[in-house]
Amino acid sequence: MLWAVHWYCRYGISYRDLEQLMAERGVTLDHSTIYRWVQKYAPEIGKRLRWQWRCPRSTNWRVDGTYVKVGGRWAYLYRAVDKHGNTIDFYLSPTRNTAAAKCFLAKALNGLKAWETPPVINTDKAPTYGLGLAELKAEGKCPEDTEHRQVKYLNNVVEADHGKLKQLIRPVRGFKTLNTAYATIKGFEVMRALRKGQASSLNITRDMQGEARLVERAFNPGPRVLAEAVQFISQQLELQGA
Repeated sequence: MLWAVHWYCRYGISYRDLEQLMAERGVTLDHSTIYRWVQKYAPEIGKRLRWQWRCPRSTNWRVDGTYVKVGGRWAYLYRAVDKHGNTIDFYLSPTRNTAAAKCFLAKALNGLKAWETPPVINTDKAPTYGLGLAELKAEGKCPEDTEHRQVKYLNNVVEADHGKLKQLIRPVRGFKTLNTAYATIKGFEVMRALRKGQASSLNITRDMQGEARLVERAFNPGPRVLAEAVQFISQQLELQGA
């Protein structure tokens, strides 16, 4: 089950194609079953791995959004990355207004330690961001000294990241509801973050297998981090001795 959800969220293939891939490996199931798994476990993977992948290397934020088709209408996906392209947070809204921008920024700032709060947040020219930040500062949810910039070229990094995320979303061919869209996109975003190496400190082998084991460990079927580290070091020592 975890393999199916992992593959779907990481590689952006259709449910029917994944059904055939599973059949090649002797696992017979319907594509609708995979859909239900993704809806249930993609958000859970994001929740259990959040503290591992949400560790950007810079507190200089780039905030922008992109449109996603939901129920035949366009919804707005707010996204924030640091200046190196590491994912910070995301939020799907049916509207693009001050309330939605404020909600997203509050979500991204929530739970941050003092040294993790951004001194600079760069956005596009939409006035909703400035208004949202002003309200959050007035409520004490954003540091007063956080600078709001609106420099277009600085957001190239997040705009480029939109394109890579859209490659995963494209096979879906539209979502039916906001709930199903958000659940699926959570899986896409988390797998994108892992692919960028944002949980590399816990990826002992620093490869795709290590990434898969991160997901497995979140649900406790695989070896724990310490046991895996000992095993990996032992293997390296054996190779050096040979």
